[in-house]
Amino acid sequence: MSTAPPPTGDDLVRVLATLANPHRLRVVAALARERAYVSGLARQLGISRALLQVHLRKLAAAGLVTARLELSEDGKAMNYYEVEPFVLTLTPAVIAAAVETLTVPDSGEQPGAQR
Repeated sequence: MSTAPPPTGDDLVRVLATLANPHRLRVVAALARERAYVSGLARQLGISRALLQVHLRKLAAAGLVTARLELSEDGKAMNYYEVEPFVLTLTPAVIAAAVETLTVPDSGEQPGAQR
């Protein structure tokens, strides 16, 4: 039985930052139940398609959802989204190991850094 390697610091920050938004948590929860296309998912969640697209792009960039272009019965191209299976185990030891691999930006790039 193989286990996934622990996340790098950058991966952990990216996934946690992505999931730290209530809209994105709701999107993941909805897609965990069933795959969906943008218009249907937007209606289900009660948000605009444009806002949903922003959140889907962020979730996809973090590797949490994927899209597949499919043709409907009437020949219309539709993007169906689904959750990628993932397990996030977060312990102090995992965080300590992840910190060792963090990419630290230049101090000029950090919010609040003195120039």
